[in-house]
Amino acid sequence: MLLRSLSLSHGYETLTLRLRPNRPAKNRLSKIIKSCAPRKDLQGQSVAIIGLGKSGRAAARLALARGASVLAIDENKNLGLLEQDPLFEEYSGLRTILGNLDVQLLKDVDLVVVSPGVPPENYGLSTLLESGQRIMSELDFAAEILPKDIKILAMLNHFGIEAFVGGNLGNPLSEAAFLCLSPSMKPGFQVAVVEVSSYQMEIPNKYFCPSVAAVLNLTPDHLERHKTMKNYAMTKCSLLSHMTDTKLGLLCFGNQHLNEAVREHAETFNLAWIGAFPGVKINVETKIASLEVPTMRVVSQLQLDAMKVMGTHNYYNAAVAALCVLGLDLGLDANSMSSTIENLRAPPHRMEIVHRDANGVIWVDDSKATNVEATYTGLLGLKQQKSVILLGGLAKVVYGEVTNGFEQLIDPLKYHRCVITFGSSGKMVQKTLSDNGLSIPCIGAKNMEDAVNWAKRMAKFGDAIVLSPGCASFDEFRNFEHRGLVFQEMAFSS
Repeated sequence: MLLRSLSLSHGYETLTLRLRPNRPAKNRLSKIIKSCAPRKDLQGQSVAIIGLGKSGRAAARLALARGASVLAIDENKNLGLLEQDPLFEEYSGLRTILGNLDVQLLKDVDLVVVSPGVPPENYGLSTLLESGQRIMSELDFAAEILPKDIKILAMLNHFGIEAFVGGNLGNPLSEAAFLCLSPSMKPGFQVAVVEVSSYQMEIPNKYFCPSVAAVLNLTPDHLERHKTMKNYAMTKCSLLSHMTDTKLGLLCFGNQHLNEAVREHAETFNLAWIGAFPGVKINVETKIASLEVPTMRVVSQLQLDAMKVMGTHNYYNAAVAALCVLGLDLGLDANSMSSTIENLRAPPHRMEIVHRDANGVIWVDDSKATNVEATYTGLLGLKQQKSVILLGGLAKVVYGEVTNGFEQLIDPLKYHRCVITFGSSGKMVQKTLSDNGLSIPCIGAKNMEDAVNWAKRMAKFGDAIVLSPGCASFDEFRNFEHRGLVFQEMAFSS
């Protein structure tokens, strides 16, 4: 059975819900998308690819397939040379440079393609851009080659139907573009579902023009790169810059920075809101989502009470995804989507119920909550579930702020059994909560293992033990996935 995926925001991080439809969608298009661009359209040109992570490698392969000679660049000297990778063995005209770079090389190429992890300040990219050098994001480089009849659903988190699903998370868009270069490859998708990082929008895009775009929220994060919330909002809203009156753009309602940033774009497309009309609103008591965008002839309701996921925010996730799909005009209606609601499941590490132990305690892995806002959103959905909350790790720096933000959690934490802090920022989190009047016990632990042991002592029958750290994981773990898996191992050994 076809697996589809829906991915939306948990706080301002990404929450992905997966669903398996019971029956095919109505009016499903079956045609195979064929390329609208010549396979060797970059023949005789030189392309520099900066940053050789997953996106950069995919862009390098795409550039070579389009006939360019490629200079692959990364500051990490420990990476392997692309020339020695079997994935690139069929291509000539490839050279990898690791470590220090003579910036003059970038001035001599026809095009520079930048991976999302590379700031514009690196390699003198900002100066090159101002001088007129042709510089593209990996996202725009891929979008240039996508056939025009493939609709792009871009959300800074997303839902897809017969779609290529990827972007900043998962498969780079360049991989979708690569599939479109040859009709014999038969990429059977008509929608590109793209999760977009604000980093990917720093370089102005020309070809990336989504049919539906949603900026789900704007909270303090990535400010070490964007510096101010105003810059962050402007960068996110540049996602909307090429949209027209046939396209749908969704923004979270009530955010001053986004309201100001969207003004220069708002007259060019159908603007709708998450939490207001036109847009989507949810009655949490009846679990009914109302979807109203009259300019696009969308007036529907979606029943959400069959969802088997934890957290009120997940109702918004599903409703926004549904509105985005309706905005694509692919023949789906709200009734057909309602039949899939009961099949929604939380993906790993996003308010994932992983175990119910012999003591009647529910273990919940929300390791994806790597900032305070994500933890806050998760806690709002747990008011009816008495819990032991694990907070800690490596707190994120919020530039220009005099607090670390954990005081925001005081109110939603009051419903719960206790808090246990851990990790390199554990003492700081504990102090912030105590200084701001936390009304439930707060215990300091050395590390996550110690925190879990405390949690098992404190939890009573029917309680939940919830890992929702509000911090990055790098003080103790490789990433949030690793942290979540270790937590799960501890749950099953309880």
